[in-house]
Amino acid sequence: MSRAADHAYTALRDGILDGRRAPGERLGEIEVAADLGLSRTPVREALRRLGSEGLVELLPNRSARVRAWTAEDLDETYEVRAALEGLGARRAAGRITPEQLDRLAVLADEMVTVDPSLGHRRPGDFADLADLNAEFHALIVRASGSGRLGETLAGVVQVPLVLRTYRRYTPEALARSHAHHREIVDALRAGDGMWADAVMRSHVLAARSVLLRSLREDAPRAKEAAS
Repeated sequence: MSRAADHAYTALRDGILDGRRAPGERLGEIEVAADLGLSRTPVREALRRLGSEGLVELLPNRSARVRAWTAEDLDETYEVRAALEGLGARRAAGRITPEQLDRLAVLADEMVTVDPSLGHRRPGDFADLADLNAEFHALIVRASGSGRLGETLAGVVQVPLVLRTYRRYTPEALARSHAHHREIVDALRAGDGMWADAVMRSHVLAARSVLLRSLREDAPRAKEAAS
C-alpha cells in the first residue's frame, strides 16, 4: 500500500473508530479524495482494506458506507471471535515465552487501575483501557504462533473498537473482565491450554452479553429521541 493510501486508510479508520464517521455514512471516492486532498486511487485502496477488515461495506459506483452493526451481526461476530481467540489461547499455552507472560501480567494489572473515590474508572480512562486490552489480546495471538489466526481475527476484533464497548460496562462487568484477564494469565503460566481456552471463550462471550444488553437498552431511547 502506498504512503498516500496509508494516509487515507488511517484517516478513515480513525474517523470510524472515534465516531466522526457514523454508521451508514456513505464514503464516495470523489468526496473522500477531495476531503483528504488525495487522488481517488489511494482512497480506493484504503476503502478496499477497510472493507476486508469489516469496517465498511463496499458499494457499486466506487463508493462505500460505514458498516452498521445489527444485534444479529454482533451475536455471530462474537461467537466467531470466542472460538478463534479460545484457540489462540490454547495454542499460546504451550508456546508463550516468560517475557510475554510477564508483559501480560503487567497489562492485566494496569487495566485494573481505578479511581478510589469512585471504585471504578473515570469515563476518560476508557480509551487507555481499550488500548491495554487490545495489546493483551494481540500478544496472546502472537504467542499462539499462528499467523493465519491473526489474519483471520483482524477484522473481528475491530467491532468492540467501533462500538466503544468499554463505555458500556458497569463496574461489576468491568471487574469480571479484569478477573478473566488475570485468570487467563494464570492458565497460560500453568501451560494449561484447555483452561486458557475455556476462560478466553467465557471472557469474549461475557463481553458479547454486555454489548447486546446495552444496545437493547439504547434502542427505546433512540426511538424516543427520533419521535
